[in-house]
Amino acid sequence: MFKMKKNLACLFVSLVCSICFVSAKTPSKPVLKLFTANNKYFQYTGRVDFSNPLKPRFWSSGVYVRMKFKGKGCEIIVNDQMKYGNSHNYIDITVDGQTPYRVQTTDVTDNIKVGGDLENKEHTVTICKDTEAGIGYLEFVGVKCEKLLKLPAKPKHRIEFVGTTITCGADMDRSVYPCNFGDWYVHHNANMSYGAVTARSLNADFQITAISGIGLTNSCCNIPIMPKAFDKINTAADSLIWNFSIYQPDVLSICLGESDGPAALDSAKFCGAFVDFIGNIRHFYPKTTIVCLNIPTGDLRLNKALKSFMVGISDYMNAHGDSKVYPFSITKTYTSGCNNHPDMGDHALIAAELSEYIKKIMKWK
Repeated sequence: MFKMKKNLACLFVSLVCSICFVSAKTPSKPVLKLFTANNKYFQYTGRVDFSNPLKPRFWSSGVYVRMKFKGKGCEIIVNDQMKYGNSHNYIDITVDGQTPYRVQTTDVTDNIKVGGDLENKEHTVTICKDTEAGIGYLEFVGVKCEKLLKLPAKPKHRIEFVGTTITCGADMDRSVYPCNFGDWYVHHNANMSYGAVTARSLNADFQITAISGIGLTNSCCNIPIMPKAFDKINTAADSLIWNFSIYQPDVLSICLGESDGPAALDSAKFCGAFVDFIGNIRHFYPKTTIVCLNIPTGDLRLNKALKSFMVGISDYMNAHGDSKVYPFSITKTYTSGCNNHPDMGDHALIAAELSEYIKKIMKWK
């Protein structure tokens, strides 16, 4: 009996030693720390409401948050308004400048895991709101990671893109659903829209001030017209006033007219409203170069009119002392996306043309 007890005791000691040995050899899982949204190492670009610094809120498509962390992965925390109780925003995530990928929120609060199997080193992540203001707001809560690091300074140049359906990135992405399937916003991808692609090709920050259906003189769906929405954080509603001192663009592109309906063909009314809008913009951006942009749609009559109007408006502004207004029309018609709008490939081609034009007039290298 004594011998059996002794053997059992030896076996127990052996098992304990084995477990301790294995535990010593197995690397411990990194402890992730929560870095809240008010951390100075986060970079925000776009119209963001910082009324609650722990939950910065943004509606517009194309708003993005950039961060740098050390480790194999991180966990990004966002809140979704879940407008109407069932709308879920799409977000583009870019890691270390690689091809971005889209995720969709699923709840009021989402913990989005990024990486996990990345190299254990420094990584840069950008999250971008793909869906427009009509889908509701997102709130950035923070990130869980081993260590949050300081980012390099923001790019020297800044561009803002004002517009309607095409500019906000609607109807372009068929990676999840083909056209005519899914909710109306599933084809949005602001991060790959012509504006975002143009800015990145010029190493510039970008801001998108656009929403589907908004017009210069007339909008659909109870949306305010652009001149009334331009100074708002949420362009879909008469809401919080935007502080223009936060973001002063070097270049402002205006692409409006598609959503105005027959009013866009009334040269006196449309051009007069456009000139007034530029005058209003000058109160906020006195030194910004303005590009009056025409992106052709399937409406040939409208295309011809808007191309002529952009030249006439620019000539008028130049003749009246504003030499920093330029006209530009994209050479081809791009309708490969849903509802005869450009698809992702079309947006890249539009961006290639616009980038060269901006580079030329701004003398950027």
